[in-house]
This record gives sequence, structure tokens and C-alpha cells, in this order.
Amino acid sequence: MEVAIAILYQENKFLMQLRDNIPGILYPGYWALFGGHIESGETPNIAVKREVLEEIGYDFPKFTEFCCYWDDTVIRHVFHAPLLVGLNQLVLNEGWDMGFFTPEDIRQGYCYSPNAGEVRPLGPMHQRIMLDFLESNQYS
Repeated sequence: MEVAIAILYQENKFLMQLRDNIPGILYPGYWALFGGHIESGETPNIAVKREVLEEIGYDFPKFTEFCCYWDDTVIRHVFHAPLLVGLNQLVLNEGWDMGFFTPEDIRQGYCYSPNAGEVRPLGPMHQRIMLDFLESNQYS
């Protein structure tokens, strides 16, 4: 399986999605990056733009490739782009919540969700990707 995921940043904060708390999905109830499956015939770059548009209504013309992560089950194509609109201009069409994370939130590995009414953890792979991205300084 191949997926395309997006790191979206604004003023040294990173937008993340709280995944639905549904058994059977990967990382249920965890904070994660936006993105999803690459459809047949799609390139990773086209897929990341489509997924972000579907999930939050953000239409950004150019995502930059960051890295690729893989394990026995998933190849993750990771892209990044600035978020040039306010949170109030986005519509969460998939997931339980969304919110901005500071680098400190990412390092500690959890953040409060108003919709869940509790602190929820970051998905381990998504935290690793974000820590690598922070170290790369490609967003400043």
C-alpha cells in the first residue's frame, strides 16, 4: 500500500488531524498528518493535493517532496507546504478534530483535543516524520 501525506505549517506550527476513534483503522484516536491512499494511476504529488483538498478543503498548487518512509506494509510519500489560510477557513471533512502543534507538542508526543475533550497521542510514525522534518529546518 502507498500513501501520500502532507506536513502543513504556519508560523512555526503544524496542522495535524485527530483520526477518528474507530477500531480497524490505522492509529484510531491518534493525531496524524493529513493524507491517504494513492489511487490507481495517480502520482504521489497528485494524491497529496487531492487528499488535502478532500480532507480540509485546502487547495495549494505546489507541495514539495520531503522524504519517503516505508515498512513491511506501507510506503509513505511525505510532502510539505505552507498553510496560507486561517483554521477558520478550513473544513474538517475527515477525522475527529484538527489543530496546530508546536515543535514542543511534537517532541512530547501528545496534544489536547477540544472535540475529544482529552489529551491524545501522536501516531508513532507521524511523530517520527515530524521530528525528522523539524530537524531538517525546511519550513523556516
